[in-house]
Amino acid sequence: MTIAVCPGSYDPLTSGHLDVIERSARFFDEVHVVVAVNAAKTPIFPAATRVDVIRRALADAGCTNVTVSSTDGLIIDYCAKVGATVIVKGLRQNGDYEAELGMALVNRKLANVETLFLPADPVLEHISSSVVKDVARHGGDVTGMVPDCVVPMLAQALAQERQTKE
Repeated sequence: MTIAVCPGSYDPLTSGHLDVIERSARFFDEVHVVVAVNAAKTPIFPAATRVDVIRRALADAGCTNVTVSSTDGLIIDYCAKVGATVIVKGLRQNGDYEAELGMALVNRKLANVETLFLPADPVLEHISSSVVKDVARHGGDVTGMVPDCVVPMLAQALAQERQTKE
């Protein structure tokens, strides 16, 4: 049985993330989507909310071999805990490879865990969590960039963010 891990901040989950997760679920017996909690960052959504959103989106997609959880530790430690031998990372055209390659080499050296780079669907390769948040902050429509359940949640979270800044 081959177990893969798809780590990310998923803040928020995008249609590109979902595409990579769904495609990974076709290749591997078991896929763990792991919300990586980084104490140095201030996410819009708490980890528990991000986990819940991913679970809801995957239920709609019919992925039955996917587990969703979070960790504030090293991804390789999570891999060891669940017996994963592969980390799957989606790559867009904008320099993702350079950013991800160093981490992939460190993960292989430290834990003998390989990283599989999955190219983004060309229709979705321009979408990132940062772009989604920026568009939404400026009143743009993010429909189609994120699962439908994320659109109202993002609007509400950004409204609360604006209120706390005032």
